[in-house]
Amino acid sequence: MIKNDELKTSARQRITIIVIAIFMLLSTFALYIGIILGGSNSATQSTADEAKTARFNELYQKYLTAVDAQTKELSGKYFDDFVSYKSRVKAYNAADISVTTVKDLKIGDGAEVTDEQFTDYAAYYIGWLADETVFDSSFDDAANPTALKAPLAGSTSMVQGWLEGIVGMKIGGVREISIPAALAYGDQAQGDIPANSPLKFVIMLIEPVEDPEFEGYEELSQLMSELYNL
Repeated sequence: MIKNDELKTSARQRITIIVIAIFMLLSTFALYIGIILGGSNSATQSTADEAKTARFNELYQKYLTAVDAQTKELSGKYFDDFVSYKSRVKAYNAADISVTTVKDLKIGDGAEVTDEQFTDYAAYYIGWLADETVFDSSFDDAANPTALKAPLAGSTSMVQGWLEGIVGMKIGGVREISIPAALAYGDQAQGDIPANSPLKFVIMLIEPVEDPEFEGYEELSQLMSELYNL
């Protein structure tokens, strides 16, 4: 049988309980303050990010304006020459294209594209199918062009027939390339290109095109790095 005095706590026990209670109260208060301050810091950080994003958008619009001006300048320089090759777009017999073949329409006088260097150029192009359908081009309107879009940057991600076909071209040159389906998209349809389609291109190579510089370009690059970890 438990006696009543065994339920009583000693002075030391009471002090320990009080200390624990005070500690828990202070901990709860500290946590509350932390949440409040954390929320304040988050709000401050959010405001800062919003300001950066607004500034980024402002500078990005300037960048797009500069790109548009550059595109128009390049179009004015190359359009009259390149549009004359639109007459090369004619129907052809798909069965006749079993290997990549090339025909130089104009010999350039700049640097030459080699097996080791596939990307040090920009290009204007017209691509079409055996039935004469233009599936893509650098023209603003494939049927009735009035200007050129931004040139395509050299890339190793192009279809294999393109990469093989431009070897030996020089900057300033124009070449017609015939590509068998196996070195294009094979048995996979790609946009307006049906599966198992050979392709033809007329390609004009020009000097690589750098990003246009404008007031705020460096700041835009820094903001892009900060906001998007690029």
